Amino acid sequence: MNNFHYFNPVKILFGKGQIAQLPKQIPADARIMLTYGGGSIFKNGVYDQVKLALTGREIVEFGGIEANPTYETLMKAVEIARTEKVDFLLSVGGGSVLDGTKFMAAAIPFTGADPWQIVANRAKITTAVPIGAVLTLPATGSEMNYYAVISKKETHEKKGMGNALVYPKFSILDPETTYSLPPRQIANGIADAFTHVMEQYMTYPVRAEMQDRMSEAVLLTLIEEGPKMMANPTDYDSVANVMWAATMALNGLLALGVPTDWATHQIGHELTAFHGIDHARTLAVVLPHLLEIKKESKREKLIQYAKRVWQLSGTDDELVAGAIQKTADFYESLGIPTKASAYSINADTIEKVVQRFVERGINFGEHADITPEVVGEILELSLA
Repeated sequence: MNNFHYFNPVKILFGKGQIAQLPKQIPADARIMLTYGGGSIFKNGVYDQVKLALTGREIVEFGGIEANPTYETLMKAVEIARTEKVDFLLSVGGGSVLDGTKFMAAAIPFTGADPWQIVANRAKITTAVPIGAVLTLPATGSEMNYYAVISKKETHEKKGMGNALVYPKFSILDPETTYSLPPRQIANGIADAFTHVMEQYMTYPVRAEMQDRMSEAVLLTLIEEGPKMMANPTDYDSVANVMWAATMALNGLLALGVPTDWATHQIGHELTAFHGIDHARTLAVVLPHLLEIKKESKREKLIQYAKRVWQLSGTDDELVAGAIQKTADFYESLGIPTKASAYSINADTIEKVVQRFVERGINFGEHADITPEVVGEILELSLA
């Protein structure tokens, strides 16, 4: 096991009725900006619960944050927050709303000329507006980490940022807030969480037995409980298990002391940037084909995964092939295609993505051996 440091200050309030705890979590004199997305919180009653809990508080609202939050939209919110002297941000929605809110938290007090540099070049930030979250979609794990991914429409870019200053102060996870989610969003959330685990687990062994077993536990939970949530979105116990699994998938615990990959996400971000494809669906297009291309360097973990997660048996070669196939089958069982042909991805797209990685001069993967050329091979295989 590799050396590691771990710190996570996020307070989690999990379960039914936890939105009522909001007044105890936010300073009484705070000027709050309430951020949300396309308006589903009005239909499912979450907005009313939040407003009731915060009766008498000073609140400014900003809605319309996209599923892939854009810099252009978020900067409108930043300007309003500065004008209104907002000093607390409350994200009510899924991981995209929270990602956008994290960017806002850093951008509002940012003194540089171009806040996009916080994302594009990791410009230094020294302070951030505090954040709280009410989660309505289990998927990204953003509720318990300091990462965010932001898109810029003008340049067709999608990039990540991370800074401990934007950890949420608290996150409320009430499974009942997810009951009105459409099947597509439920499927995307399960696939996103599943891939988060695979990025941290599917590398090579370093005798980190606890981390491996925790990763396998999260994968098994998603495999077993995800279809139950798909079949019955108001099955509280299934939803609760999926919600907590998605949080555990990316709160830092699974990555401790182990090598991680993240190439699938980096490639997927470009597919979203160029074609607007749902984030989770880009991951399903990439991961099975990445595993096929890199199956020799990931061989030991693929065999372990085949046995422990999918309960497969056979020769090592059969286990490797079975593990990759089961991964693709799981995405497909959620109604998520694993072939690029399901989208508008073509040879022209592949050329643009490869060129973008060439220009950045960065390799990906746990061995830093996923070069721009290999990215091209992965995407070409996804077209087959």
